[in-house]
Amino acid sequence: MTTLDDRSLEEFGYRQELHRSLGRYASFAAGFSFISVLTTVFQFFAFGYAFGGPVFFWAWPAVLIGQLLVAACFAELAGRYPISGAIYQWSSRLSNPSFGWFAGWIMVIGQIVVVAAAALALQMVLPALWSGFQLIGTDASPTSADGAANAAVLGVVLLVLTTLVNVLDNRVMSVINRVGVTAEIIGAVLIIVLLLTHSKRSPGITFHTGTAAEGGLLGALLVGSFTAAYVMIGFDSAGEMSEETHQPRRTAPRTILTALSAAGLLGGLVILGGLLAAPSLTDGHLGVDGLSYVLTSSLGDGVGRALLADVVVAIAVATLAIQTAASRMLFSMARDGQLPFAERLARVNPRTGMPGAPAVVVGVLAGVLLLLNFASPDAFLAIGTTCIVMLYLAYAMVTGPLLVRRLRGEFRVEGTDETGAPLFSLGRWGVPVNVVALLYGLVMTVNLAWPRGAVYDPAGGHWYFRWFTVLFLVGTVVVGGVWRLARAESRSAVALPEPVA
Repeated sequence: MTTLDDRSLEEFGYRQELHRSLGRYASFAAGFSFISVLTTVFQFFAFGYAFGGPVFFWAWPAVLIGQLLVAACFAELAGRYPISGAIYQWSSRLSNPSFGWFAGWIMVIGQIVVVAAAALALQMVLPALWSGFQLIGTDASPTSADGAANAAVLGVVLLVLTTLVNVLDNRVMSVINRVGVTAEIIGAVLIIVLLLTHSKRSPGITFHTGTAAEGGLLGALLVGSFTAAYVMIGFDSAGEMSEETHQPRRTAPRTILTALSAAGLLGGLVILGGLLAAPSLTDGHLGVDGLSYVLTSSLGDGVGRALLADVVVAIAVATLAIQTAASRMLFSMARDGQLPFAERLARVNPRTGMPGAPAVVVGVLAGVLLLLNFASPDAFLAIGTTCIVMLYLAYAMVTGPLLVRRLRGEFRVEGTDETGAPLFSLGRWGVPVNVVALLYGLVMTVNLAWPRGAVYDPAGGHWYFRWFTVLFLVGTVVVGGVWRLARAESRSAVALPEPVA
């Protein structure tokens, strides 16, 4: 039976193949689990503190405000274009198919790197939960050779499990997502309450740079913003799952904003609680062991380990959600014939409603990236920062064309959602919000990619890690460009359906 949601998809030239089984909470879970506060805060808290000291906390609200402006622009687009492959689809319809293809290409490669980075987060938690999870060597620090190698092993095991789930059934995936997100939210609230009730100092400590911030206040905030920037990405996943969501024009815009807002609030309070409850701000533990050290030392082994177990669940669900989002991007681009092996990648299992091949491709490529950890512990940060830059740039390739269309008077949000209510719109705030969102995204992209030796190659002698993000981005564009040229010579490009006026 053809539903209103299915007919909405048909107007863009696509037929319903993915199964629509996601309600509003499942849509929220898709965005929230990609952001995954507990995964990313536990993974990058030590880094932010090591370079910024306590003042790195203030980078959090700054990044949250910037990303909320980007999310507001995306919310408008999610209601107007409720299609899988959100960034690719939005950019293509706002600019042209070639520019949109590069936005999608950069986004999907970035998502694959995010999958690898999320899987590496297990190293920050599992050995602290039980020493038996340190399978290689004895040093569990992710910046050590033992810790880096062990992180790769744990990450590969997790990727095998998430890939299996991603080819089973989207209902199974949705249940795991919802249960995992609920557990993460409960765990985050408990962590916040327990840390704040075990405070050893006042919030005024957040105005101190500490001895770590040798570059001064601005330098501390710029590098400290890496933590917040890494956490607050992926909120567009609610739009990515539009073809599997009931009433996507109404649901996706709201869940994009609520997922980011909830994650931003919880994450900020977790960081604040960690700073206030840490046994010491100067003994070096915060800059190496991060929040895992705070939980086990301040709350006791029993409570601390129980909460760390909840973080493990969050990491697993986050890896699953990110892999799902990347799979949908591959599926959407392949469906338009825009990727190698497009016919195979665009195939949907009619029984499960899942595109299995893209999930396997994402899992395998992410696993290959994890092998970099065997080469050097510095790969941990290189992988983490690269994925942020890729996503920030892809986001700018949406907000940029959107701003051009606004200034030309060619972008209007008209019509109603599935319930008859007006579509989400920024109205007269559209241009100013879009301008700041684009400027913020470009500034943060440069900040994150800047080849700081002290950040990317602290031991020296590994110039390729210092320039890894820039080189990886250039390589991504070159490889994509070469394939596009070769394809153009062999066949004419497949045009996307014209954007709806």
